[in-house]
Amino acid sequence: MIIPCIDLMNGVVVQLVQGREKALEAGEASDMLNRFAAFACIQVIDLDAAMDKGSNESIIANLATRRGIRVGGGVRTVEKAQRLTALGVEKVILGTACFNAGGVHHQFLAQLAAAIPPAKILIALDSKKGRIVVQGWRESLKIGAADVIRELEPYCSGFLCTYVDKEGMMQGTDLEWFRKLREMTAHEITAAGGITTYDEVRALLEMKVHAALGMAIYTGRMDLARLAAMEAVH
Repeated sequence: MIIPCIDLMNGVVVQLVQGREKALEAGEASDMLNRFAAFACIQVIDLDAAMDKGSNESIIANLATRRGIRVGGGVRTVEKAQRLTALGVEKVILGTACFNAGGVHHQFLAQLAAAIPPAKILIALDSKKGRIVVQGWRESLKIGAADVIRELEPYCSGFLCTYVDKEGMMQGTDLEWFRKLREMTAHEITAAGGITTYDEVRALLEMKVHAALGMAIYTGRMDLARLAAMEAVH
């Protein structure tokens, strides 16, 4: 599955480089939703919430009434995850709250699983220099995605794995990292971060990994019609 991304900051769609430097603005989220009509699933990330600088929940609520979306960014409580599912969000993405100083935050995840079916949960394994990063990618843990992916399986239906080292840089991604993770779990895996070429997208789809695309679409490096055709084949 090819998943176009809508990243929200201050009420508009943006693209960042490595989650920090804003590279471009792309206008209203509703307009992007229309542009992505050919795709079955859209990923929406609330960057303001992820960075503890606000919320774009009203926009997300509107998008959820129109399309199937998966939403992440600043979802750090069971209550917020419940609120998003109540809005009609198909899957909720959580990252920071799933971890603590010792690794996997089993107490929180057990509470989450009791409140929301794991089928509606995706866990973010965003990684930089081989380590999971949290708190809007500002804090690095001592563990890597491969260390905990199996331990997290009971709490979710899949993983969003962002290769932060190349996020937004248009320099390609690390296919071998995704292949390693794919071999470790039967759960859904969505790859993000640096995916730049059609060959990379094709390679991910062939290894049964979803491709979440942002910068390559917004800069025109990849054509939406061609991507839709690729998705139809796979």
